[in-house]
Amino acid sequence: MYRLHYAPDNASLVIRLVLDGAGIPYQTALVDRARRQHDAPAYRALNPTGLIPTLETPQGPISETGAILLWLTDMHQLGPGPQSPERGVFLKWLFYLSNSAHADLRQIFYPHQYCPADAHPGHHVILTDRMRGHFALLDAAAQRNPALFAAGRPLGAYTVTLTRWSALYPPNAPRWFDLAAYPALLALAEAQEARVETPVIARAEGLGPHPFTKAEQPNPPEGSVY
Repeated sequence: MYRLHYAPDNASLVIRLVLDGAGIPYQTALVDRARRQHDAPAYRALNPTGLIPTLETPQGPISETGAILLWLTDMHQLGPGPQSPERGVFLKWLFYLSNSAHADLRQIFYPHQYCPADAHPGHHVILTDRMRGHFALLDAAAQRNPALFAAGRPLGAYTVTLTRWSALYPPNAPRWFDLAAYPALLALAEAQEARVETPVIARAEGLGPHPFTKAEQPNPPEGSVY
């Protein structure tokens, strides 16, 4: 059985949506960020970067959200296989989500890691404009490829989680994201909330009754978002 090292409303949420959506059995292991458990030697032995998530598998631990999703896709037939004519499209958008959209969103969350304090306002303007461009591309891609971007599947789960975070974080920054501006992504958020696993995950991580269409600050029963 897999073991998912997670923290509430962290990137592990993407993996949890996919695992539960596919009915794949797994156990969870809380990484308490408030206690810096992601920096502890035991966790660093599994994932030297100290980032969340890590998925322990019979073949060893896997880290990086995109890598975990690709591995699960191939192991459990959750998307186009290597011989499928849709494989290239799937890989393109998976790596775009991981390397471009998620990476840029992370810069909005942690500006102190990327620029000096006096540059934070300008940095925020530049990155939020980039993110709006990313979401426009993803909205168009979801319209063209609804099966690839289905709720509960790797591309759909990754995309809808990025929309949630864009509506919430950082909590003290100006709000810039409007889900209604992206019709296909709004439909994806509604479809994800309609799935049976979503309220279970939402309760486990304290995400509220409408975690994607009406995102609110989480109140997790265990662990810490930060």
